[in-house]
Amino acid sequence: MELALYCPNCGYYDTEEDIIGRRGDYYTSVSAGSLFGELLGWQFANWVEQSGLGPPCPEGPNQAIRIVEAGAHSGRLCRDILSWMRDYRPALFERLHYWIVEHSNRRRDWQKQNLAAFSHKVRWATQLGELECPVASEPRAPHAPEAREIIFSNELLDAMPVHRLGWDAKKRSWFEWGVAIEAGRFVWTRVADKAQAGDYSRSKEPAAFPRRWLPSDGDLLAMLPDGFSIEVCPAAEKWWREAANILTRGKLVAIDYGLTADELIMPERKEGTLRAYRHHRMSSDVLACPGEQDITAHVNFVAIQAVGESASLRTDGLLTQAQFLTRIAGQTWQNEGCFGKWTAERIRQFQTLTHPEHLGRSFRVLVQSRD
Repeated sequence: MELALYCPNCGYYDTEEDIIGRRGDYYTSVSAGSLFGELLGWQFANWVEQSGLGPPCPEGPNQAIRIVEAGAHSGRLCRDILSWMRDYRPALFERLHYWIVEHSNRRRDWQKQNLAAFSHKVRWATQLGELECPVASEPRAPHAPEAREIIFSNELLDAMPVHRLGWDAKKRSWFEWGVAIEAGRFVWTRVADKAQAGDYSRSKEPAAFPRRWLPSDGDLLAMLPDGFSIEVCPAAEKWWREAANILTRGKLVAIDYGLTADELIMPERKEGTLRAYRHHRMSSDVLACPGEQDITAHVNFVAIQAVGESASLRTDGLLTQAQFLTRIAGQTWQNEGCFGKWTAERIRQFQTLTHPEHLGRSFRVLVQSRD
C-alpha cells in the first residue's frame, strides 16, 4: 500500500496532480469549493482568539501563531484558509506562520505553484520532526509568549499503510493477510500459511495486533463470520503520537473517513473498510492496477484518540463532519460581517459538506488540545 501510493517514481499520489474532483478519481471536501477552507479558517482564528494569545488586535511581533497542515496535496485548502484569514482576520494573518509537512518533492512543487500568492507566508517541512521548535526560524525575545499552534490533517490518516487481519472462526484466532503473486497477479494470502514461524521480515509478531487493537469479548467474537477482516494502522498511531508530542500549546485535529472501534468490528462489515477508488468508482480490489488507483481504509478514531490522551492531550470532541461544520456555520450566521455573506453558492457547498448522503456522515473530526 505504501509503495502503490507513495513511491516517488510510480506511486499514485506522485503521478499527476489532477486526481481529485470531477476529472479525477474521487471527491474531497475541498472539491466542494472554498467554503470548507473558509469555515476551517474561521474556527482556527476563533480558537486562537479564545486562547488569549490572538485577540483581534496584535499584542506584539513576537507572539507568533503557527498552523501546520500535513497532507496538503495541491495546496488548495491552504490557499482557501489563508485567503479567508487575509480578508477577515488581517491582524492575525500578519502574525501567522503556515507550515506544510510534505515529503514528496513533486507535490511540494505543485503546492508552491498554487500558493505563489502566499509565498511569504507558507513554509515547508519534509517531516514532523523538523517542527519541534515552534517557528524555529523566527527570533523570539526573552520572556515573549510561546507560539500558539494548530496541527491538522484532512484525509491523511486514511491513506497510511495498514495491516489487514482476518478471523479464523474454527481456531478462534486472528491471522494476518499478506500479498502474494499468482499467475502474474497480486492476490491475498494468509501469512501464516506461507511463512515459517518467526519469518516475518516485514510484520513481526502479527499475533500482537489482536491484543492491542481488537476486542476480546467472547460473545462478540462468537458472532464474527469466518474470514472477517479488519485493518489496523500502526503508521497512523505513530504519526499522531509524534504530532501530539510536538504540540506545545494549541490544537491537534484530524478530519478523515473513520469509525469507532465498535463500528469497525460489526459482523456485517465482513470485508473490512479497505477500498480503492478510480474514476469515481469504489472497488474492493485494492490489489489491482497498483499506482493507478487510490487506496484507503477507515481510521479507528478510538485508537487515535487514546494515543493523544496517552500523550497528555485533552479530547475536545469526536464529531461527524456535519456536526463540526454546522457548529461553526451557526456562529457565522449570527454575524456575517465577521465571516462574509452566505451566498447561494456557499449554501450549496454547505449542503454538500454536511448532508449525510454526501460528505457529512462519512467523515469524522477529532479535536484534541494541550494548554
